[in-house]
Amino acid sequence: MEDSQELKKQDISKSTESENPMSQVTSVSELDDVSPTDWAYDALQSLASRHNCALGYSNNTFQGNKAINRDQFATGIDACLQKINELIASKATAIDEQDLVILQRLQNEFRAELNQLQKRIVSLEEKSSELKANQFSPTTRFFGQVTTSFQGSNKNEVDLFPRDGVPERTAQTNLTFANSMQITLASSFTGRDLLLTGLYAGNLGSSASSLFTNMGRLGFESDTNNDVFINDLSYRFPISDRLGVVVGAAGVNPTSTFRGINPLEGSGEGAISAFAQRNPILGIGSGTGGIGFDWQINDRMSLQGVYSAQFPSFAADKSVGGLFGGRQTLGTQLTLTPVNDIDVGLNYLYSRSPDGLLATGVGDAQLTSPFAPTTSFDTQAIGATVAWRINPNLQLGGWGGWTFSNPQDIQGSVETNNWAVFAAFPNLGRRGNLGGILIGQPPKITSSSLPDGFNFPNFSDNGTPGGRDATSLHVEMFYRAQLNQNIALTPGFFVVFNPDHNQSNDPLIVGALRATFRF
Repeated sequence: MEDSQELKKQDISKSTESENPMSQVTSVSELDDVSPTDWAYDALQSLASRHNCALGYSNNTFQGNKAINRDQFATGIDACLQKINELIASKATAIDEQDLVILQRLQNEFRAELNQLQKRIVSLEEKSSELKANQFSPTTRFFGQVTTSFQGSNKNEVDLFPRDGVPERTAQTNLTFANSMQITLASSFTGRDLLLTGLYAGNLGSSASSLFTNMGRLGFESDTNNDVFINDLSYRFPISDRLGVVVGAAGVNPTSTFRGINPLEGSGEGAISAFAQRNPILGIGSGTGGIGFDWQINDRMSLQGVYSAQFPSFAADKSVGGLFGGRQTLGTQLTLTPVNDIDVGLNYLYSRSPDGLLATGVGDAQLTSPFAPTTSFDTQAIGATVAWRINPNLQLGGWGGWTFSNPQDIQGSVETNNWAVFAAFPNLGRRGNLGGILIGQPPKITSSSLPDGFNFPNFSDNGTPGGRDATSLHVEMFYRAQLNQNIALTPGFFVVFNPDHNQSNDPLIVGALRATFRF
């Protein structure tokens, strides 16, 4: 106690508060083991002020009213010890013997904390060395996703040739187990650009042939017979602070270039059906490679545009592929945030099809009768998607889409529409979880005025003009349980009433249990 009083009488307390760089230490009432009356506090404050020791903070002070425990205090002692050792080694400044005595006493008082601090430093250095030794590349990050799933459907009667309303087929998919893997390499050369190389493989094929309709398709299908394919080879780079460009032989299309609005989107973490992923008109043309841009006009408005071809690398036959041959799509999206909690996407797309196939992958994607000669079409599509974040745990929204297609060699036109409304429940039951409900109508031909024999809605009845007589209704529910940072488990199901827009067909029920591992 006498030693403590004696130290307090030394010149370490002579400096006034205004002259002392430690004067910002205004509150130490919450220090765990070091209070304002402890000799150690005054001693360390004096050393820091006279030798410019860093106490673990950027301005060499304890900041504000933040509490400091003994471990944090030991960090300051260690910093002053290193600083004084540097001064002794450089002989730039004479060190007072009394300061060495104070520092020695501080070391003895906080020896346990200093030893623990040293162990942590050594551990961090070892981990840093290990990371550097095993680093894949200083410019490339590696990440991926593995999906495994069980899925199946009910057995329903299907009127494949709707002439008399009598079903003549039985549709069903057995319970199957499937898996897929996506690996992506993301490289940056300037810190602002991004080269993406994506590889994928899987064995979950489309259920359309078994169900006699594409309305039962799942959003995580990837049938490659487990062979590895490249699904992304694109390069993104900035033109200015607000304008970026993407170009690539794969992975460049409206769905990858336009900003996503639908909170239920995601093949591994979102809704389970293909229809619920996004407005189907964004899939028109099945583009893979091309060029696009993203322009941030202001804080609440951006514009994206893209030109995409289905088979850009297949230039041998312009009627089938090539950058400007085969199926092509030109599209744009105006993305708006009129208020902080509402996102809106307005779309326009133009597509050229050599065979009358819109290639949306769901609903009425075929424009002409399967018995008619092949005919090229030009299609224009408009649509909108809106999402409203009512609170952190509830989002509501929906979309609508319309297409108008003109054949190049015959008279007439074909129109389709689709719509959906949805509710998303983020953090349902636990932070990171997601629940979702969606009700909508898959793309439907509402009008077809092509010559007799060409119209799809009545293809089994001489292909006469007209639209679909019935309307399909898609109802879906799913729940993603985020088990940990890397693993999610998603059970879900959807029901399609009047599948294939045919009221003679029994309701179609599809269920799935999807597990997603991200790394």
